[in-house]
Amino acid sequence: MTTAPSTTAVADARIPAQHPFAAHLRRAAAVEEAAPHALWTPEDGPLPSLYVSHGAPMLFEMAGWMTQLHDWARALPRPRAILIVSAHWESAPLALSSTRPTELVYDFGGFDPLYYSMRYDTPDATELARQVAALMPDGEPVHEHASRGLDHGAWVPLKIMYPDAGIPVLQLSMPTHDATRLLSLGERLRTLRESGVLVIGSGYMTHGLPFIDWNNLDRVPGWSSQFDAWAADALARGDVDELAGFRANAPGMPYAHPTVEHFTPLFVTLGAATDPEAPVTTAIDGYALGLAKRSFQAA
Repeated sequence: MTTAPSTTAVADARIPAQHPFAAHLRRAAAVEEAAPHALWTPEDGPLPSLYVSHGAPMLFEMAGWMTQLHDWARALPRPRAILIVSAHWESAPLALSSTRPTELVYDFGGFDPLYYSMRYDTPDATELARQVAALMPDGEPVHEHASRGLDHGAWVPLKIMYPDAGIPVLQLSMPTHDATRLLSLGERLRTLRESGVLVIGSGYMTHGLPFIDWNNLDRVPGWSSQFDAWAADALARGDVDELAGFRANAPGMPYAHPTVEHFTPLFVTLGAATDPEAPVTTAIDGYALGLAKRSFQAA
């Protein structure tokens, strides 16, 4: 019996062969053929929680960064499901995206039409939704938006990390920017890691888009490098209090984060860690368009 190709595969087949993402797909397929990605088992222990700097659709044109993200995903056991909190869905009370494949959220403008036809139709995530709902306190229900798909803070990095779209994915809204409350939310999600669920906070370590020098994109502004160095030091020391005080403590503010939604998913990541005050492991650093793409995992 022949299985019809997925909607995701059909959409990806339309990408021009010379496009960097088409090359990424070919590389990912070759890696998978040479060594199939081993699925998580209880013997692997809890998965880490991740903080991913996600970029925009132009990330699909950055071969080096795509390779870093895919190699990072391959270095971990293949998760049984993924729960992701993105900078681009600020909503209270808590809400979940659709448990079934639906239209993606193309929450960006001015890009190649190609990016508005991309698909990421992952398997049904009803069981993960049940798990998440069961972890919330009494009186704090989690609403499912039956028609809301993943926004670009979720599907862009995941499409690069797991291009086969074979893992159930849910997006959880970010209900606040208060670090203490987000750490508490992450803590409630912590046990998911013990069942092979990858918990991800998706943002961008610096996100001062209004202050980028668009005439010299190779230049790293001082506010970006200084904020990144400060964050790297605090993360290496496990200084959650310092990180929580970023508005007052961090050099480069407010230019590094004129709005804070791309930094605060970090607190969900740390809250979901076994020990939020343990040093993290940096997976990706460096800069793109002058912005710090620092990404890390917490055990």
